[in-house]
Amino acid sequence: MLSAQPNWDLDRVVAGLREARDTWRSAQRRGRDFGGRELPSRSALNEIAAALCGALFPMRLGPADLRQESEDFYVGHTLDAALNSLLAQVRLELKYAAREAPSSPTELELRAVEIVRSFASLLPAVRRLLDTDVTAAFNGDPAARTVDEVLLCYPGVLAVIHHRLAHQLYRLGVPLIARIVSEIAHSETGIDIHPGATIGESFFIDHGTGVVIGETAVIGNRVRLYQAVTLGAKRFEQDADGNLLKGAPRHPVVEDDVVIYAGATILGRITIGKGSSIGGNIWLTRSVPPGSHVTQANTRQEVINDGAGI
Repeated sequence: MLSAQPNWDLDRVVAGLREARDTWRSAQRRGRDFGGRELPSRSALNEIAAALCGALFPMRLGPADLRQESEDFYVGHTLDAALNSLLAQVRLELKYAAREAPSSPTELELRAVEIVRSFASLLPAVRRLLDTDVTAAFNGDPAARTVDEVLLCYPGVLAVIHHRLAHQLYRLGVPLIARIVSEIAHSETGIDIHPGATIGESFFIDHGTGVVIGETAVIGNRVRLYQAVTLGAKRFEQDADGNLLKGAPRHPVVEDDVVIYAGATILGRITIGKGSSIGGNIWLTRSVPPGSHVTQANTRQEVINDGAGI
């Protein structure tokens, strides 16, 4: 015998959720908005990012049945759809930002179109930069049999592809969209690269899980990181009211040809000099000159030497 239809008391639940939303919106000083969606969509941006990856590497990240003679048609068709979808998301972010700095609908539309047009114009340069990253991964890992294997399989490469795209969007003035694109890769790979981070060519993250690269980090050319490396902030500056200051330089500068091994934690606005090697599980909060080789053994020795004069 069938039981009676359960009563979830939905009227009360819906009313409670509405009250919670109203409390949040009041605390955030937001008026009621009876229009459509007010924020960019993560699911839409996931599709856009996948399409852009396919357009950048059509014969590797594009559809399985694509033939080389159809590459240009596929790339053009895919980009047309992806860029139009991106334009809709950019409109949403600009409209959302206009709550604090009002602009006319015409101004917002012109700016949105210009952002997407500029982004599209940068894609060939992004592809060339990514080619250096793929080559660095292949040359840097003896287990890699082909560059195709690197592109198809390596989580570090996937994270860097998303970062290269997200960084351009960040620079063009849509930081929320950029952050979402980065976080899509973060969710898939466990590699967290803020879209504001500046990263030079031939960048390789080997294995990758647990890598964190902060917003104001600056990384030079031919840098290699291993899993669980953190390029983070040591402290957060505050204003007179105790609010965090946003955007101040607070992450490391890593110069060219540096290798940072697994588990190293490097904090603050310090500089890792060109050609240095930072050993595994190091905790580093001071700058090191070019050509340094920092290991647990020599950092312990420095602590002993420093303590001898106390």
